Amino acid sequence: MAVALRCARLVDVEAGAVLPDRTVVIEGDRIAAVRPGGEPLPEGMRLIDLGEASLAPGLIDLHTHLVGPAACGDFLQELKLSGAQLALDGVAHARDTLHAGFTTVRDVGTFHAFVDVALRDAIDRGIVPGPRMAVAGAFVGVSTGGGMIVGLTPGIELPRHYRLGSVRDVPDVRERVRELLTGGADVIKLIATGAVLTSGTVPGAPELREEQIRAAVEEAQWYGAYVAAHAHGAEGIKWAIRAGVRSIEHGTELDDESIELMLEHGTYLSADIWWSDWLNKHPEQFDDEQRAKNDAATERQRQSFAKAVRAGVRVGFGTDAGCFPHGLQTRQLATMCEWGMTPLQALRAATLTSAECMGWEDRVGSIAPGKYADLVAVTGDPQDPASFNDVRFVMKGGEVVRDDLPAAVPSVSGERTV
Repeated sequence: MAVALRCARLVDVEAGAVLPDRTVVIEGDRIAAVRPGGEPLPEGMRLIDLGEASLAPGLIDLHTHLVGPAACGDFLQELKLSGAQLALDGVAHARDTLHAGFTTVRDVGTFHAFVDVALRDAIDRGIVPGPRMAVAGAFVGVSTGGGMIVGLTPGIELPRHYRLGSVRDVPDVRERVRELLTGGADVIKLIATGAVLTSGTVPGAPELREEQIRAAVEEAQWYGAYVAAHAHGAEGIKWAIRAGVRSIEHGTELDDESIELMLEHGTYLSADIWWSDWLNKHPEQFDDEQRAKNDAATERQRQSFAKAVRAGVRVGFGTDAGCFPHGLQTRQLATMCEWGMTPLQALRAATLTSAECMGWEDRVGSIAPGKYADLVAVTGDPQDPASFNDVRFVMKGGEVVRDDLPAAVPSVSGERTV
């Protein structure tokens, strides 16, 4: 049976407008039509009246880590957990992410290879609740680099599933990419430079050469996939863009040449510009080196973000959820507005632009006929980013997965059924 959702306001991210009094007709798991709220519905159609709430597309996070201990700077804690424990913790992280309004995520790397694939498949089969996931399978980078577990006593050898993405040269890169994609990964995540949280690495220092990145891009293309590149430093960013990656993750040290290259190649930026605020409020979770590198990167990254926005770079929404507790990602919307975006631009980044980055714009990212009925509702002004910190209603694929709208909310039709 078809279902109709009636709302007082609807966020049209394609037009960049908030439309009053709309009804969204849903058939199965897809949107069938969007109509003015006053139009009569066919007899017998089930109505879900959201009253004075505002409806928006399901949100998208391009940079999550649903597998692994959350809000923990000590990566060695990962070794205390079995693959089963990591997967079950991931179930909780996926639920929290979905309930926060994120109906789609790109999960860009795990230390324990392929646990993210299992989590994605369990969600797709309806075994556990969670967002739609595109997964990376494992990080690909150098053995002592930003995507590896470091800090062990020399001579200790980790099991292969913890070092599957470790590479030394171009043939290694090609082999790892093929292994990840045939093992179920959707996207390849390269660690092109050092990292803020990985001990001993220098965020601005390149770790993969341009020819290695290009090899990964070439191999991924044969499988209909693409590459996302973790890159903080300007030189590593430029190597990655020239090599053909789809997105730059973090983008801390964007210079003018980097910006020009991103515009020329159509490269997306996924910059986690909020989460350092969480780190600063919870410094006990991180060591001195991590805090110092974060302090050095925060302002520079935000300035780079603002520069990219002004230049017209394709900016998506990526938060690095997992470095902080899952479900808090919407806090970044306000930070994006502080650094150059309008509220509707930030919402577009967190919906349609991120869908385009993933290559999923035909199925998610806006409220339009033919797309999945992935929808969220808030009771506040949808042009106030803080409203999305209190998502009250979540629908994924036509199924209501969260409904905390107050019963006393005035109703457009006089009744509300769920």
